[in-house]
Formats: sequence, C-alpha cells, structure tokens
Amino acid sequence: MDKVVEIERIDLVCEVNNTDHHTLQNSVDRLIVRRGQPFTITLHLRPGTHFQNGDNINFIAQTGPMPSVVAQTKAKFSLSRFISRSSWSATAETSDSTVSLTVCSHPNAPIGVYKLILDQGERIGLGEFVLLFNPWCKQDSVYLASEAEMEEYVLSQDGLIYRGIPKRITVLPWTFGQFEPGILDICLQILDESPNYISDAALDCSERRNPVYVTRVLSAMINSLDDKGVLVGNWSDDHEDGVKPTVWKDSCSILQQWSNDGCRAVRYGQCWVFAAVACTVSRALGIPCRVVTNYGSARDSNGDLVMERFYNEFDENIANDSIWNFHVWVENWMTRPDLALGYEGWQASDPTPQRRSEGVFCCGPAPVRAIKEGELTFKYDIPFVYAEVNADVVEYIKLRDGRVFKMGGSTTEVGKSISTKAVGRDEREDITHNYKYPEGSEEERRVYEKANHHNKLAQAGEEPGFHIKIKVTPDMQIGSDFDVYAELKNNTMVTKSCRVMFYAQAVSYNGKLGETCGLGEFTEMNLAPTEGSKVTLRLEYAEYSKAINQDRMIKLVALLIDAETRDFYRAKKTIILDGPEIIVNILGVPKVGQNLVADLALQNPLPEPLENCVFTIHGANLTDGKPITHEVGTVGPKEFVTAKVQFTPKLPGQRKILIDFASDKLHNVE
Repeated sequence: MDKVVEIERIDLVCEVNNTDHHTLQNSVDRLIVRRGQPFTITLHLRPGTHFQNGDNINFIAQTGPMPSVVAQTKAKFSLSRFISRSSWSATAETSDSTVSLTVCSHPNAPIGVYKLILDQGERIGLGEFVLLFNPWCKQDSVYLASEAEMEEYVLSQDGLIYRGIPKRITVLPWTFGQFEPGILDICLQILDESPNYISDAALDCSERRNPVYVTRVLSAMINSLDDKGVLVGNWSDDHEDGVKPTVWKDSCSILQQWSNDGCRAVRYGQCWVFAAVACTVSRALGIPCRVVTNYGSARDSNGDLVMERFYNEFDENIANDSIWNFHVWVENWMTRPDLALGYEGWQASDPTPQRRSEGVFCCGPAPVRAIKEGELTFKYDIPFVYAEVNADVVEYIKLRDGRVFKMGGSTTEVGKSISTKAVGRDEREDITHNYKYPEGSEEERRVYEKANHHNKLAQAGEEPGFHIKIKVTPDMQIGSDFDVYAELKNNTMVTKSCRVMFYAQAVSYNGKLGETCGLGEFTEMNLAPTEGSKVTLRLEYAEYSKAINQDRMIKLVALLIDAETRDFYRAKKTIILDGPEIIVNILGVPKVGQNLVADLALQNPLPEPLENCVFTIHGANLTDGKPITHEVGTVGPKEFVTAKVQFTPKLPGQRKILIDFASDKLHNVE
C-alpha cells in the first residue's frame, strides 16, 4: 500500500495567486481565483515524508451543498504531466520538504466557494477558494479581448451614470466598490438567497457555470418583488421609512445594509440604483458589465409596439402606456450558445421591476444585436426592450365632453442618446447605433417589418397649418426666476384666430407629473399669414420650489387651439434646473496610509437658508468602504459653505473620490 503523504502546513500563496488572477484588490489573505487559469499552492511536508507523482494521489474540487460529478459541481482529477485548459487538472513540483501544487479549473466550471481535497484513500482538506468567471480566459464564455475594456468593465470600481434629458444630460458619479471588503461574500449570498437556490440548490449551483443564468438570477434578485431581493422600488415622493433613491451614491452601502439586516430589502431604489447595484455584483463575480441609459424610454403596456397616449386638457396622461424621461439598465458581456451565432457580446439586462418574465420580475439578458435586428422571438424579453428603444408614439387629447382629437405623434421620441461611460475616460459614449438603425433608413424599415411593426408615422418637413414650439434660455439655475417662451407660427394663407395655453408642471425622471408651478392665462390672438408670435411664461422660485422634487425637472406644455377648426397643436419640453458647483481641492501628498484633506466649498444659490447641510465623500480604497459625512449646519442665502474632510488612501494606483452635498432644500449636487 502506498504511503500516505503527511502535510505539516499548507500555504495558499494568496497574494501571488490573487495578483495573477486580478483579484488582489479583493484580499491578500484569501484565495480568490478565476476559472480556466492555473493557481499554485505550497504543501509543506512533515519530516521523513516524500511526495512522488506516481503515488496514489487524487484530488477533489467541489462546491455547493450537494456536490455531484454529473452536475459538474464536483471534479475528481489526478496529477498529470501538463496542465489542461479544458478540464480540471493538476501538476506538482517537489523539493526536499515542499510540494508546489498547480491546479487549473475547467473554464466552464460553476462559480462559487470551493473546497480542494487531497484524496489518498483518506481525505485531507487542502483549503477553500472562491472561483469566479474569467474574462481573461479565451475558453471562458465571458472572455473579453480588450485589456482596456476589462480594466473598465471588470476592474474599475467607479463610474458615471447618465440621467436628465437628451438636451441636458446630467452625470451622476457612482462608486461600485466591487472589491471592497466583504462585498464578494454578499454577492455570493445574493445567489444563495434566490428562489432558484432555495427550491433546488443542487441544480442552481450547477447552473452557475452559465453567465446567462447568473445574469437572469441577478436581474430578479436586485429587486425584491418576488423574493428576498436587495432593493425596494419607490417612485412616489414618500420615502419617510427609508432612504430617498437620490441619496445613494455607492453600491456597497446598499449591499452591506441588505446583508447586515438579515437579507431584508433596502428602501428605496429607482432605475439607476437597481442598475448600479447589478453592475457591482456582476463585476464582482467576473462578468463584464456597464451601466446604460436610454432617453425617452417607452413602457409598452400591451405589447403592440405603439405608445398610445391620451391626455386631458391639463396634459395628464390617462392611458397605461408611459414614456420615462430616461431609464437605466445594464449590459453584460458573454457568449450565447443557446442562440444562433452572431448574438454574443453585450446583453441588456434590466433589474428594475417593470413586468414579469416567465412569472418573475426580471428582464434579460437580451442580445443587443437581436434588439437592433428586431428578432423578437429570441431569449430573453426582447419585445419589451425593443419597445423601450423603438416604439412609435401616437397622441390624442380627450375633452371633458368625451370628444377625442388626434394631436400627432413621433417616430423619434423613444430611444434617444443611449449612453454609457466611455472606456478609460470620464466621458459619455453614445451607443444608440448598437440598439437601432438610423431613423428613416432602409435598415430600420427592414427591421420594423421583421418585427411586424407597420404603423410607422409619416415623417415630413414643415407642413401647412399652425406650429408651436418652446424656447428656453441657457441660464436656468435653481433659486433664480427666469422666462420661457412659446413661439407660434401661422403657415397658412389666411389669418387665423387662436387660443394659447402655456404652463409648467413639476415632473419626475419617470414622467410622473407633480404640481403646477407656472400657469399662463388663456391668450387669444390673431395671426396673419406666415406671421409668428411669442407667449412668455415667468417661472419664479417662490412657486416652483414648492412643486419640484430632487430631480429638479420641470415640464413645459403649450397648447394651441385653432378657434375655427378646433384643431389642437401641442409643444412640450422638459427642463432641468442647474445646481451649484462644488469647488474641490485635495490637500496633501497622495500616498498610501497618509492622510489627505478634501477642501470643499459651495455657494447657496437659493434666496433662503439651507438647513441640515452635509458634505459626503466616498471612494473605493479611500474611505474604508463607507461614505464619510461632514455636517455643516445652516447656510444663509447666497452664502458660501466650506468644509475640510479627511480621508486615507489604502491601496496604490489611480483612485477617484466622489463628493456629494445635500440639505433640506437642495439635493443631488455631486
């Protein structure tokens, strides 16, 4: 009988292995490796013990509560002369009292926490390691060829999320923090709390080899409608029993609260928060991920790819279809062996709970190319995402006496300026061309026909009749009073009598209307042929401050009524009020372990005091995984507020620090 190898101690060589596997930012004292890539551990033998390759030495790597060779959650392998990149394998190099054992996992192995066991008839545990997806491995289904893209979509712990409207795109800096202490364990915990795992843990752990499956589980688990998910959505103005969605600036605070609170859903999130947390978890598990914003995002309630919007005289939408000023989801990079070739690459996934998919509130992954090509039968949820970026809009006005008038429509209102952060730069990249062909092109026509979408509205230039449009000035800062204008044009050959109604209303990013904050009288006028005119509406801080919410959005609506024909013409524009600028200076020499000071200043733009003013700073490897707050109390009208906030860098390399200012009357200043 072969002599049993006796081991005195085991060194998992975490720092070296984690460096090779791009996980050193996770930990230096825990083995975290990526699949399909070798790692080496050192066995220190007891005196008198020898290790020979010919000995009866086998290994077992297993994950999950019910490891199974058939389910690929358990692998048995022995020593070989060479490492294989297509199966579990091991090689050994021996010296007098040590063995360097190199192990390589299957590039399609399930991700998760593994035990490595030495089997010599009796089994010896060699240690535990975490196995992640590997974008650096060509055989892995998440392989990404570009080193710069891997740096951005896997390793970067901060990013930019785009909000606002196409003509006034705003930027929200966000700390993803996927390598902060404890976050990886929370991400694995999310998988273990999913209904799939609870109902059949063996099958769920086996399916974790597939990034399509994992992405779909995350899409369901980031929201909490069906399960013990991470976030509760709230699009109302009542957040008293939780945190306003606009307060969050990092994912770690949310994930830590969820885990520390016994997996109780965190209150509250909206679309960009759901997407940012999904991005953190995806990157932590090794799936390349980016956050994407779609402007003019349609929510098609009946699946006909047409947004039919009925309004009353006060511009209240009385239909089920809705168009959000913007909507945010994520894209994950992977192959799609379940689909035809050509549909690999970026896959859209939306964790914001909007509709059920296969009985669960989740959406995707949907191949972006399939959305562009109108392949509505491919998995998953392509018709819904297709409508978000492509639906046509038809608008009607319904009067109190029941009569309905068609006001027009748009083929270009939905799916504009689809945006993500550029690789390696703090700039916006427009990726609309990935989702749709240019409006009016032959390719777009072909795609619509394939999607059985034949009701494209006619596009034309300026037509005879009345025209109305809204103009604004560039200086629209919160706290100021300013004018907006409705410009009219009579493009007929006869004099026209008309009535104009021009008003302003607070609006949220998802299109939900608030209180009126500017209302002009019905104006009656006569316009000669080809004559134009202008109606002015004054927006005063004293009025709009009581109506707007933290989004600082105001919707302007102008209705033009032909007194003779009773035809209606409508113009609308959503504006975003500018906030003040935070002035930042970093004091000190940026070195690991050496204190730095963020010297901050901001001018109150309002004609009234700000109460409960707080500066918050946070940054991956800069603020110990949690925001640092500095309360500054009350700031008088137009006065400057200053603060000095200390922080200490923990790791070398380029780092970004994010600064936020909040108060009782002014939020979202980043």
